[in-house]
Amino acid sequence: MVDQPVDVEKKCSEFRRMFESLRNEIAKVIVGHTNIVEGVLVSLFCGGHVLLEGVPGLGKTLLVRTLSSALSLKFGRIQFTPDLMPADIIGTNIVMEDKATGRRTFQFQHGPIFGQIILADEINRATPKTQSAMLEAMQEHSVTSGGTLFKLPEPFLVLATQNPIEQEGTYPLPEAQLDRFFFKLLVPYSNREELGEILNRTTAGHDPQAEAIVSGEQIIAAQSLVRGVAIAPHVQDYAIRLVLATHPDGEFAVGMTDQYVRFGASPRGVQAVVLAAKVRAMLAERYHVSYADVAAAVLPAMRHRIILNFEGQAEGIANDDVLKEILEMTPKTLNDYNKD
Repeated sequence: MVDQPVDVEKKCSEFRRMFESLRNEIAKVIVGHTNIVEGVLVSLFCGGHVLLEGVPGLGKTLLVRTLSSALSLKFGRIQFTPDLMPADIIGTNIVMEDKATGRRTFQFQHGPIFGQIILADEINRATPKTQSAMLEAMQEHSVTSGGTLFKLPEPFLVLATQNPIEQEGTYPLPEAQLDRFFFKLLVPYSNREELGEILNRTTAGHDPQAEAIVSGEQIIAAQSLVRGVAIAPHVQDYAIRLVLATHPDGEFAVGMTDQYVRFGASPRGVQAVVLAAKVRAMLAERYHVSYADVAAAVLPAMRHRIILNFEGQAEGIANDDVLKEILEMTPKTLNDYNKD
């Protein structure tokens, strides 16, 4: 049964109010970074994970902790180091002895991955073996230990951080794992006004705290609502062509793609673009996706899903540069390809 227009309008308004309430609650602690906070919340309501990249001290860890405080969800932190092992993340079987009978049995001890908001701090410091322990959790929302499958609590969100400038003792994330992240968000430096406010909050005895205002059940319901947002076939095709434009020598590739890209975005890229566009539509109190909604989601959804070739790396081309040309050169409709 299709929702009546009044019901749809009411649901969109309720979603927008919940989104704004969460953003305002986070703003009590986090100064600035409006786009980053919005990107994290968009990913939350799409059921996707986020990779936060930025130099140390920009508030990435504080943002994740504040988000967990604003949600009635279980928080878990994993500090990635070169000596971290998969069992340190997933958990392991330990021997337990019954004092009354003396009988010994194996009992599974849950690792920190058994949370709902997981901070994977400096994820690129762990070895590929340990990084791979996150793949099943991020994709299937489950982990396997000793041949037994354990489901993770819902909703489940991984927010990983990495430092882009310090390369010693780090291991680049494999493409398969990067592809599991819904968004990659680049955390910028704070400006003059924001730094002033940070000092006022942190050096004058003022210690603001976020309060839990949204439950896990509300998030799951909102995620279901987002997936029901309508997208017209021609708008969906625009999203598809944007992703196909990242494939070198493809039908819709642009000049920079053919020259600088080795591998383009996967199908997860277009899934992320469309889902994020649906959230943006609801924030505009619409229950249908527009071209602008799609375009706004391209950079965070695909910047980590394209791999540059040697020429692109040698010339210092950024993935965002390629995506910006794709957005500029890709027509909204198929008919526009034939126009001079």
